[in-house]
Amino acid sequence: MDIKIPNHVAIIMDGNGRWAQERGLSRSDGHLAGVNNLEKLAEYIFDRGVKVLSIFAFSTENFKRSKEEVDFLMKLFIKFFKTKFKNLKKKNIKIVFSKKESGLPEEVEKAIKKMEKETENNTAGIFNICVNYGGHSEIVDVAKKISESVLEGKIKVNEIDEKTIEQNLYQTLPPIDLLIRTSGEYRISNFMLWQLAYAEMYFPKTYFPAFDEKEFDKALEAYSHRDRRFGGIKK
Repeated sequence: MDIKIPNHVAIIMDGNGRWAQERGLSRSDGHLAGVNNLEKLAEYIFDRGVKVLSIFAFSTENFKRSKEEVDFLMKLFIKFFKTKFKNLKKKNIKIVFSKKESGLPEEVEKAIKKMEKETENNTAGIFNICVNYGGHSEIVDVAKKISESVLEGKIKVNEIDEKTIEQNLYQTLPPIDLLIRTSGEYRISNFMLWQLAYAEMYFPKTYFPAFDEKEFDKALEAYSHRDRRFGGIKK
């Protein structure tokens, strides 16, 4: 059968810690393996024709983890943002971040701004990195922004519609077509709740460090068999 390529793929990169534990390694080793895999996998996903890739890098709830693990992840993000994905930049991919305005270390914020600035004019695709992100928080922040616009007289209450919501999300992106959560967990964990409204979902048992190009192709094959319906209407 013909393989259908989704326009927007989202990945919850789960299982780094368990992948490491099964190999007698530390959780930090698992996170490092996950980052290294993501660099290769992201390139492959865009090469397959996907136009938008969103990944769940670090949630607002992840700050509840041990200080040692959080500190390691923050340092990993800085290195990751500064040194990885040079090939995506060369391939004209725009890199954006979905996140709360505050809460990340200053050095992480600086690396984020640099990455966004360097790729802001790229047009071949969009790589959306969700860090210090939560779906509930995003919706709350949208409500606050729209409320401020109403109070300032920029918009009337009866003018608020779905488009208004979408324009005030952390990033204005097309709806997610395919959500992949690795490691066999069947949850969306507060991830991009608005954008997932009609997404197809795929839950492989593979841990993220081992979710390679062949595993992604399996996800595309599964997606191609789905009979997508939007409110009962087939598209």
